[in-house]
Amino acid sequence: MKKRVLIVEDEKNMRLLLEEELKESGYEVEGSSSAEEALSILKQGTSFDLITIDVEMEGINGLELAGILREKYPDKKIVLLTAYTHYKHDLSSWAADAYVVKSPDFSELKSQIKRLLEEN
Repeated sequence: MKKRVLIVEDEKNMRLLLEEELKESGYEVEGSSSAEEALSILKQGTSFDLITIDVEMEGINGLELAGILREKYPDKKIVLLTAYTHYKHDLSSWAADAYVVKSPDFSELKSQIKRLLEEN
């Protein structure tokens, strides 16, 4: 059975690129453009093995979303994905299982996702 990944990314082009990359890697993928939309999807009972979250978003930001998810869905694996390295030292980013800095090469992200999903 394919592992399911929810991508929370407010930048449409980046979200579509991430979806494509992860689908090509064999995952079943759904995209969400905001933290609020992601929470709504999860509330409907849709199951995901892992959630990638962009840190910089309008409304509820990625760090806040990671904290909410860690509390409500402690079994979900969480990867924070951002262009900014300084969040790595933010205590609230510890709610995530991994932290990946965005780059044109998705190998680190795919490697972290694979590692986290194999832990289950």
